[in-house]
Amino acid sequence: MNVTYISLKGHVEIEKYRYFYFFMMLPVYILIVCSNCTIISLIVIHKNLHEPMYIFIAGLLINSVLFSTNIYPKLLTDFLSNEQVISYQACLFQIFVFYSLSGSEFLLLAAMSYDRYVSICKPLQYAIIMRKKTVFILLGLAWIVPVCHLVFPVVVFAKLELCTFTLKGIFCNNSLTFLFCAGSKAPLTFGLVTMFNIVIFPILFIIFTYVKILIVVHKSCREVRRKAAQTCLPHLLVLINYSCLMTYDIIIIRLESNFSKTARFIITLQIIMYNPLCNPIIYGLKMTEISKHLKKLFFKIRHDC
Repeated sequence: MNVTYISLKGHVEIEKYRYFYFFMMLPVYILIVCSNCTIISLIVIHKNLHEPMYIFIAGLLINSVLFSTNIYPKLLTDFLSNEQVISYQACLFQIFVFYSLSGSEFLLLAAMSYDRYVSICKPLQYAIIMRKKTVFILLGLAWIVPVCHLVFPVVVFAKLELCTFTLKGIFCNNSLTFLFCAGSKAPLTFGLVTMFNIVIFPILFIIFTYVKILIVVHKSCREVRRKAAQTCLPHLLVLINYSCLMTYDIIIIRLESNFSKTARFIITLQIIMYNPLCNPIIYGLKMTEISKHLKKLFFKIRHDC
């Protein structure tokens, strides 16, 4: 069986800076895994964190670890390799996982906004509506729906003929479409449908729920406003952060020729660094209950040392 390889030509002066890149990104990956897994563990261990809001946060952080693991091991290997290549099959798998988890991020944020909406706007019905069964169904759908949407385009891509084998990137993304000999309208059409269903629709839903929350909070007392800000602000920060990063990804792909190689390289690194690093920081510092358990954990580690 013949294996087709694609060259990843998005690195900047890798022969000169390969060890700098490696020893810069390796600690980032370790920090991403450790910080996210620490908060996930706290949520699993402590029963007072077994509430829908914290379960969704754990789901979001699991998503960050999987997202990073899809990119970093291959990227770190490439930094130390003489040739930065990837097999076409592995490239398709990386694209599949990258966009599946990106879609899951938006759907998880939509589920979290629904949880906050029910908690603030319908507090008396919260226990009935947000049962554990409902929470786990929403979690499952957040991961399954993007996978179902992306299976078809990836299968179509696998059957298309490549005319060039050089990708202007450091990992595989939608810029792969520039390598095909003849453009197929089916993946493009399905891609637009996928973008609406797993990106645009969740964002519109989040905006709708937060408008409702703001209306209720505006009419409420100061204490309700404080609690709403405490739980909703981290969620909005993560949404804005991730939306900006995904917008960068789309801009880089569609306006590829208008970006210098260095600019593409720097922005791409930001896409894979900021969100997985920011999520545990935002939720660890801004969510009071998680912050309390983190402080206890660090105090215990310090005391034991």
